[in-house]
Amino acid sequence: MKLHDLHPARGSRRERKRVGRGIAAGQGKTAGRGQKGQFSRSSPGLPRGFEGGQMPLAQRLPKLRGFHNRWKKEYATVNISKLNRFEAGSVVDADALLAAGLVGRARDGVKLLSAGRLRVALTVRVHRASAAARKAVESAGGRLELVGPGDAAEVSKGAVAAAARAARGAAEQPPAQAADGATEPVTDGASDAADAAADDKGPAPA
Repeated sequence: MKLHDLHPARGSRRERKRVGRGIAAGQGKTAGRGQKGQFSRSSPGLPRGFEGGQMPLAQRLPKLRGFHNRWKKEYATVNISKLNRFEAGSVVDADALLAAGLVGRARDGVKLLSAGRLRVALTVRVHRASAAARKAVESAGGRLELVGPGDAAEVSKGAVAAAARAARGAAEQPPAQAADGATEPVTDGASDAADAAADDKGPAPA
């Protein structure tokens, strides 16, 4: 085989169609574009998604913005200023708030917020409470109790980070060393007491 024997596969190469080179060429005069109209012009561009004038699909479909959080918890909120109507020393819980018309029937509980000022000492039992609301209740001489499984008071990010750093520091602390330089194993006080009790009883009977 020589160089002049090489040729492309049949049908892989086609000659370019020359238009606008006279009527005898077959594609002369209007060069296949027809007489007049939008597509006979030099720049007949169409916008993306154009459907001939009817309403495009992108505009016919409804738009769903955002998403629905299946695990979102909805709390009925109440401000501490609304609690001044209760007598001092009384217990204010979700049932008392519902009876007073301060909250509706909440699916996930009641959350106490700090808007306003509390002037009476109350025992408040709610499912959630902001840090400022807890401080306001305690400043008025009352007490705040959180109820419900898995609920806890809101803690600032700084407190969480400080607790994590303290836990890491305790885990990385090296074991204690004796005076002679040997490492002493760290033992639990409860296990030491159990061992001492076992020694006092003496050996087990055969």
